[in-house]
Amino acid sequence: MDALLIKAESKNDLKLISDLDQKLGNKVFFIREEQMEDFALGKLMDKIKTNQNVSRSSIMKKLKK
Repeated sequence: MDALLIKAESKNDLKLISDLDQKLGNKVFFIREEQMEDFALGKLMDKIKTNQNVSRSSIMKKLKK
């Protein structure tokens, strides 16, 4: 199943789009902007995942610089 994410400029636009989509028989879900950012960050993290383990000490060294 595919999904379409639309960021509307106004609540009126959002209502119009969601009403039309529901009439077409699709499910409509509302998410907050923070949730959109979390999703995008998660997708980016999945894309660049290396599956390599890094020691705590090496992370702490980088953070101290």
